[in-house]
Amino acid sequence: MTRILHLSDTHVSASGPDMDGVDAVAALDQILLDARHVPDLDAVVVSGDIADDGSAAGCQMVLDRIGSFAAERGIPHIYSTGNHDARDPFRTVLGSGHLGPDGADRGEPLAPEADLCAAVSHLGGLRVITLDSLVPGSVHGLLDEHQLERLPATLADPAPAGTILVFHHPPLHLAWVPNVARVVLQNIADLEQVVRGSDVRAILTGHLHFQLSGQLAGIPVWVTPGVVTRIDTTAPPHLVRGVLGAGATVVELPDGADPAFHVLVARDPRAGEQVYLYDAASGAEVVEPP
Repeated sequence: MTRILHLSDTHVSASGPDMDGVDAVAALDQILLDARHVPDLDAVVVSGDIADDGSAAGCQMVLDRIGSFAAERGIPHIYSTGNHDARDPFRTVLGSGHLGPDGADRGEPLAPEADLCAAVSHLGGLRVITLDSLVPGSVHGLLDEHQLERLPATLADPAPAGTILVFHHPPLHLAWVPNVARVVLQNIADLEQVVRGSDVRAILTGHLHFQLSGQLAGIPVWVTPGVVTRIDTTAPPHLVRGVLGAGATVVELPDGADPAFHVLVARDPRAGEQVYLYDAASGAEVVEPP
C-alpha cells in the first residue's frame, strides 16, 4: 500500500496573496495543519500552480512549508509545473521537482534535451513521473513531442508497483462544464495512445480547483481540489464562482487493487465565502449574483 497526500494550486506569490487577494500562505498552512494526523503517508505530491506569479520566492514559500511537513515524516515531496508557474524559477528552487525527505534532488529528467520540468523517481516499487503541461502565457495545457516520445520508452519497462503520472491539466472531456474544455489538456488523444496498456495506475492532476474523477484508456484520472480556493460547481453554467476552502486528497494505491481517493477539507470558518464571480464566456466580473 502506498499513500500519497495530493495537493495542487497553492498559488503563493512573492508577497503571499494570490491575484484575487486570498492569503495563499494561510490556506496552505491550514490544510497542512489539518492533515498532520493523516497516518502512513509515503509522499506529498503537488500537481502545479505552485507560485501564482511564477516567482522563485513563491516557490520557496511553498517548499519551506511542504518540505517541513515532509521532513517531519521522513517522506519525499514531488512537484510539477502549472500554467501559473515559470520553468526557470521552478528549477531554481525545486530542481527536478522530485525531492527527498532531506530536500535533496532525486529526480531523473524525462527529456533532458528539452526545456521542460519533467522527471522520474521511485517510491519503493512505485514509479512517479511528473510531466510538464505548461504552455507559457496560456491557461490550457499541452504535452509536447519530447515528452510524448520519451514516455513510451520509459513505460516499456514496467515498475514493480506500477507508475503514476503527475501533471497539472486534466486529460478529461467535460461537456457539462462549458468553460472547462478550453483550459484542460488539449492533446488528450496523444497521451491516451501512449498510456493505453501500460503500467500506469493513476493520473494525478489539478488546475480545475474542484475534485473530479474520470478515466483515460481505463486508467483512473483524479483532479484534486485547489488549496488556495475552490470553484463552486453549483453556480449557473455561464458563471464561474470561486470560494474559500482549501482541499487536498489522500491517494491510496493498494497492492494488487485499484486506487482510492479521499478528499480532505480544511477546517476554515470562512469556507464557502465568495472570492470572485465572473462570466465564463467573456471573463467579465459579475458584481452581484443573478
